[in-house]
Amino acid sequence: MLTGPAADSLVASIARACRSGLDPQALRESVLPRLQSAIPTDALWWALADPTTLLFTQTYREELPASTGAYFVENEFLCEDVNKWTDLAQSSSGVATLMHATDSDPSRSARYRDIFEPMGLHDELRSVMRVRGSSWGLLCLHREKATATFSVAEEQLLRRIAPHLAEGIRMGLLRQARQSPDAATGPGVILLDADGDVVSVSTAAERLLGELCGSMDRSGLPVEIRALATLLSRLDPPQLTLPPVRIRTSRGQWLALHASRMAPPNDTTIAIIMEEATPGDLAPMIMAAYGLTERERTICGFICQGLTTRRISDHLHLTTDTVQDHVKSIYARTGVHSRGELVATILRRDYLPHAAGA
Repeated sequence: MLTGPAADSLVASIARACRSGLDPQALRESVLPRLQSAIPTDALWWALADPTTLLFTQTYREELPASTGAYFVENEFLCEDVNKWTDLAQSSSGVATLMHATDSDPSRSARYRDIFEPMGLHDELRSVMRVRGSSWGLLCLHREKATATFSVAEEQLLRRIAPHLAEGIRMGLLRQARQSPDAATGPGVILLDADGDVVSVSTAAERLLGELCGSMDRSGLPVEIRALATLLSRLDPPQLTLPPVRIRTSRGQWLALHASRMAPPNDTTIAIIMEEATPGDLAPMIMAAYGLTERERTICGFICQGLTTRRISDHLHLTTDTVQDHVKSIYARTGVHSRGELVATILRRDYLPHAAGA
């Protein structure tokens, strides 16, 4: 375990990599070997997270069978367990081990009993990659019984590194959003029955499925789609739809995944719609990537709609001076100097990259 100057040097080297503008996959390939040299692991799981919904996307695993993907979705959204991502994202540290979460009795965890113990895995060290309140990624490190548990010092080291990883993912996604991907082939539709089995897949959906990176479950669906459908099907009280999840394909294209219940008498059927992400779909993610607060995102949206400072203040019941202060903060965070530049530069460059290439 690295301590003192050696730990400081590792954190600094990872921070430099995270500031270099690497795309998320290249960032992962750059930092994971360094991280594992300091915190040895026998297996790991890494995923990007949609900061708006916390649903995980673009998953990557080492020494964990792909068949476990469906179980982890069920465990996260449908089961009572410890050390869950949603809980970690709300915690002050964002980092915890299974042993600490169970008071050194991992058998209290269904995840441990069902998956880890049969595989010979013992402890897990989970971390949300979070910066300024937004979670951009999820990381889980595993150890076999022979290598014992993760130490408090290793928890603390990962806690130091996690915000840099989040910043690296955020910057990489922001850089990708400025590129000009090819136009989408059109929306695709996947129908799932009450048991989550595939009823039908449109031709467009088949093409788009072939371009999604990451892990597949037993039925051949990406984990992102399975997670979205599972969450919608088990919400209590039931909901008809969920906010879209944004995901990037292997061609560099942004897709929005929508989950909706069908109308009666087929209301146990869930439709997953895959389509090119619209500016409205991308806006929350890009605004979060710029580090805008919730209030600043709202005001930015009004600016992009052409509302004056007076009308924004009336909508939000704020003074015009307060609105102006928020506008100045938006300019500072996004690197622009006027409303016109915000709309022309930020919207055209980041929310409408396909228009810039047209």
